[in-house]
Amino acid sequence: MKLSQAKSVLKELETIGFKLPNGELVPNHFHVTEVGKITKHFIDCGGTERKEDVVNFQLWNANDYDHRLHPEKLLNIIELSEKVLKIIDLEIEVEYQADTIGKFGLGFDGQHFLLTNKQTDCLAKDKCGIPVEKTKVKLSTLNDEPCCSLDGNCC
Repeated sequence: MKLSQAKSVLKELETIGFKLPNGELVPNHFHVTEVGKITKHFIDCGGTERKEDVVNFQLWNANDYDHRLHPEKLLNIIELSEKVLKIIDLEIEVEYQADTIGKFGLGFDGQHFLLTNKQTDCLAKDKCGIPVEKTKVKLSTLNDEPCCSLDGNCC
């Protein structure tokens, strides 16, 4: 989810809820302790220089049970971050403390923000010798056309 999408959703909500990938809700007394921009500048395993920017929300399970973050408050924090940190409309990454800090993508199901699982990947498969997964074809669906064409191109 991009920042502009999150802002649109927040304008329509009365309360904010975050749901973990396992279906559990983040306790409703959470705080968003940071809204920021994270830049990752790196070299992939194939030697290519890369740079990625994301907007980061850090959720913290506070022991402050008397307060709850309201959508308009989070929207104000986001807008201040955009102004001061010059954040543009980037993808959002969410950090949440469980056994260790987890990094999640962000979605929305019409009621809750969804913390979605992220995966690592090799960005230089062609340079690392990792085979590209071949497209599977069902032979019975191929046309009964002749293998060779009139111009002599045989398969």
